[in-house]
Amino acid sequence: MTRRICLFLHRWIGLLLAGFLLVVGLTGSLLAFFPELERAINPEFYPVQSSGQRLSAGELAERVEARLPEARVNALYLVGNQGATMAVVSPRKDPQTGQPFNLGFDQIYLDPYTGDELARRMRGVISHGVTNLMQFLYRLHWGLALDKTGIWILGIAALLWTIDCFTSFYLTLPSRARRGAATASVAAPRGPARSFWARWKPAWLVKTNASTYRLNFDLHRAGGLWLWGVLLVFAWSSVYMNLWDTVYTHTTRLAFAYHEPWTELPLLDAPVDQPRIGWREANRIGERLMDEQARTLGFVVEEPVTLRLDRTRGVYTYFVRSSRDIQDKRGRTRVFFDANDGSLKLVLLPTGQFSGNTITSWLIALHDANVFGLPYRIFVSILGLVIAMLSVTGVYIWWKKRKARSLSWQRRNSPSAAVSADA
Repeated sequence: MTRRICLFLHRWIGLLLAGFLLVVGLTGSLLAFFPELERAINPEFYPVQSSGQRLSAGELAERVEARLPEARVNALYLVGNQGATMAVVSPRKDPQTGQPFNLGFDQIYLDPYTGDELARRMRGVISHGVTNLMQFLYRLHWGLALDKTGIWILGIAALLWTIDCFTSFYLTLPSRARRGAATASVAAPRGPARSFWARWKPAWLVKTNASTYRLNFDLHRAGGLWLWGVLLVFAWSSVYMNLWDTVYTHTTRLAFAYHEPWTELPLLDAPVDQPRIGWREANRIGERLMDEQARTLGFVVEEPVTLRLDRTRGVYTYFVRSSRDIQDKRGRTRVFFDANDGSLKLVLLPTGQFSGNTITSWLIALHDANVFGLPYRIFVSILGLVIAMLSVTGVYIWWKKRKARSLSWQRRNSPSAAVSADA
């Protein structure tokens, strides 16, 4: 009974997810090399390296807002964030009409040494040309390029994928011999009972000289079995990427200590439009608080990464890369402080502070191919193709079995079959 239930779940979950996994697998294969492809497509975003002093995130943010009074900066990403220096902006409201200005862009790329503007773009809008190709692929991978609706759809798909990882693994196990199956031939000699591994071994193998159906079946079963642990990591990390503040948070907190801004910092009644602390002062406060925490908690600050303003919670977040980070690039060592009085609200380290945060940091690093260097990034790129292959072979197996059942039903219910039965 358990096997029949798992087979039912695997079949219909697999058919439901096939299209989604095909999309995320193929896009993920390219996104493993996102920085390199982005730089190749948009070299103008990356100025020539200089021996001069880079401007701070706060200075760059203030220059953007001074240059564009109709826009407000929400975050400033530095070169240390594994990319170009970029400001994320949103429109201010027109004081005369009360309506937001029509900016036509939400990202501004800057020279980190001079603060000069290099380019503008609307993130991920493919109709704006090839400049948005990688960002569009990222939107497609994360939420089918459908914004919040797509994020929820793929979040639910990721949850079903996680469940299917367990049902599919169970189905590879050798089924138990049914009692009484050999009673029809009591006198027939029996050979020695085969071990569990001997009966499970075929599930790990691919017969390359078999029929097309058997080859697809073996690729589907063995491919999923050999990579089962990695597929589970990617399925559950996908739940984090899309359902981070609901399913992932509640599940993780059942077993581990897990703290994030959405669990510790309340939402305000109204978003902060103009905080008392400006960007330049926020940068200084962030540096000071981070240095204090480094001395208190025993880590080393390596480089600043991001300065962000969460208007919905009224806090600035200062990101650095530190000795507690595990990723090859970027950083998730963070301090959160009040945007009006500068008081420290929260400190979050990627590892060594809370067990749930450490696990999450590893899930993010593994999913983003941002750990273990180039060999792992190549592996993740190939894994994306394997996920696409598992989707295609799964649909092919279902189609062949459905076709066989249909033919069998037609034979049983054909007129010649009825005549034979009457005879």
